[in-house]
Amino acid sequence: MAVPPAAKVEVPRWIQLVGLPLVLILAWAVAGAVRHVVFLFLVALLIALLLSPLVRAVAASRIPRGFAVAFVYGFFALALIAAIGALGTVVVNETKTAAKRVDSYFTSVDGRTRQVDADRDVDTFQQWLNTHRLGSIHVQHRGHKLVRDVRKHDVGKYTNKVVRFAEGAAISIGKLLFSAVIILVVSIYMLLDFPRLQRAIDRRFPPRDGSENLLVRMEHSLTSYVRGQALVSLIIGTSAGVGLWLFGVLGWLPHGEKYALLFGAWVAVAELIPYLGPWLGAVPPLIYALVVHPLSAVWVALLFLGIHQIEGHVVVPNVMGNALRLHPLLVIFGLLAGGEIYGLPGALVALPLLAAGRAMWEFFSERVALQAWDESAAAPVDVELEEAPPPAAVHR
Repeated sequence: MAVPPAAKVEVPRWIQLVGLPLVLILAWAVAGAVRHVVFLFLVALLIALLLSPLVRAVAASRIPRGFAVAFVYGFFALALIAAIGALGTVVVNETKTAAKRVDSYFTSVDGRTRQVDADRDVDTFQQWLNTHRLGSIHVQHRGHKLVRDVRKHDVGKYTNKVVRFAEGAAISIGKLLFSAVIILVVSIYMLLDFPRLQRAIDRRFPPRDGSENLLVRMEHSLTSYVRGQALVSLIIGTSAGVGLWLFGVLGWLPHGEKYALLFGAWVAVAELIPYLGPWLGAVPPLIYALVVHPLSAVWVALLFLGIHQIEGHVVVPNVMGNALRLHPLLVIFGLLAGGEIYGLPGALVALPLLAAGRAMWEFFSERVALQAWDESAAAPVDVELEEAPPPAAVHR
């Protein structure tokens, strides 16, 4: 039997004028006082909404919901720890190898030419300028002086600092995992109580025929966003890795094929950071190219410039446009507001929160209406009309 559409809840004018502004001011004051707690709960809510479809799928096989939640979280926790541990090991090892190579580039003297690789590249670059009618540009003397200065200041000391920084970053990731336990515990409680919450919402705002309830709408919105963002990261990271690998094979970037996988993975991860991600992803390859062979930095810069153009005009509009369904101005405002309120973590969760907020807005806009302020929409008032007295008799 078809369920008749529920009548909209009408908010009176006096609540719109007095109550809603007071509620907003109070909510803003409370959120500012406990900003860190609010952020943790919002992140926990996003995690719970993302994992809720998996929990429902596991629970559909007649497994109690508590065991389904434990199974899903256990699987993802093991996968996350393994992935971060493997990635941290690769980053530290590759950083050590790159640091040794940079140190050798400036300090290892060739027995035949009595020059280091950096000096040889300076001479090659000057020769290239001379053969291309650019001999008026003299870089040989200054280049050799720069190499001597770098060698004099012990480049190994600075590369060791880079290695220690990478090791410290790996340790910080471990501490971050430990801190994330709080968020996971909160999200577990949310997942366990989602059915009860959904029943309460359905009683007050019953879903219409063919429409989804509130939590399912939010889940689909977040899943669509994550799917689109993962696809964008995969496309951009793969493009950067393949390009750097080709540069290494062609000799345009010395030993670039050895670090193409590492740089491509970094570009894919950095792509998750809104707006800053594309620029942060290009920094390590550019630094490596400048150190190993300055001319290679030009090719690397052109590669990333082309990738970013394709990303901005082809990939993102076609992939994320359908996933997020938000106006670009609202996206920019959300990112800036998230960064202003909670820094980089706030910017990271801004778009998922906007996607979930859009689903909530669409759900409640179908069920809640504000009482109109125009006079034509005023409620009619019944007026009793008195009958006119009969005309007086005329006496003749």
